[in-house]
Amino acid sequence: MKRIYTMILSVIMVMFSLTACNVGGNENTISTPPLISTTESETSTSSSLTDRVSQSTSTAESTENTSSYATESSQAEQSSETPSDSSTPQSAPSSVAQSSSNTTQSTSSSTAESTPSSPQSSISSPEQSSAPQSSSTSSSTTVSAPPQSSSTDPVTTPEHSEPKVLVAYFSATNTTEGVAERIADALNADIYEITPETPYTSADLDYHSDSSRSTIEMNDPNARPAISGSVDDMEQYDIVFVGYPIWWGEAPRILNTFVESYDFSGKTVVPFCTSGGSVVGSSARNLAQSTSGANWLDGTRLNGSASESEVVRWINGLGLDITAE
Repeated sequence: MKRIYTMILSVIMVMFSLTACNVGGNENTISTPPLISTTESETSTSSSLTDRVSQSTSTAESTENTSSYATESSQAEQSSETPSDSSTPQSAPSSVAQSSSNTTQSTSSSTAESTPSSPQSSISSPEQSSAPQSSSTSSSTTVSAPPQSSSTDPVTTPEHSEPKVLVAYFSATNTTEGVAERIADALNADIYEITPETPYTSADLDYHSDSSRSTIEMNDPNARPAISGSVDDMEQYDIVFVGYPIWWGEAPRILNTFVESYDFSGKTVVPFCTSGGSVVGSSARNLAQSTSGANWLDGTRLNGSASESEVVRWINGLGLDITAE
């Protein structure tokens, strides 16, 4: 650096000497200034240049110190904010220092050759030069797909539901009642007694009397004796057993009241009767005419004293999807 300053000073002194010689040769009228004055002027000029060079040197040192401080601050911020990572570059501070040093030299040379009004420092911003590079490592979340059902998995077959069975009966002398109870027990079925609003007395059941209640009802095809109560949710049943005694070769008229009170569509109706000697005959067919959409099976006559085994054998022989035990 001093060598450069010395060379600049020598060039300036030679230029001043040549200028003085040219002035003396061309214009004789102009008196040559005393040597001592020239020497003093040169000395003053040299001092002025030396002061400016010193100022430039101070500026360069200040710039270098500022750059060094910025670099150290950048390294401190990077070490405190950036976690240790093998993928983070470590050469950024060195490049900043080298860039700052080159800028300082460029500034010093520019200051020595031309005297700027105010020196400017071209120091890179610590935030820009020392910004850590983002890590390329990224964490990914693996979502497991739900297991797909294999074609070899066993197919679950819905359980077969047993048909819902109701045993409905009318019994004036409790004979039919006993058979109905045995049917219900064998099938574990619900049971419902068809009860008249006005109970039948012994006199009402005297079939020898033309004036008895039973005789009058059976002689009138449109008679419909009233029933007390009703079946809860008849719709739930699939099979309905209908039991009754035989009166004058027919089912009592109260059975017509019963079958006409409900919708038997889609249901299977199994009629049975109890009698000392009469068969079902046309009684079941006449009842079927009072319903629509029902599947009526052929009826049968059961003795009031029929055993449980006889009842079970008859039920299992009907061909229905039920099993009596």
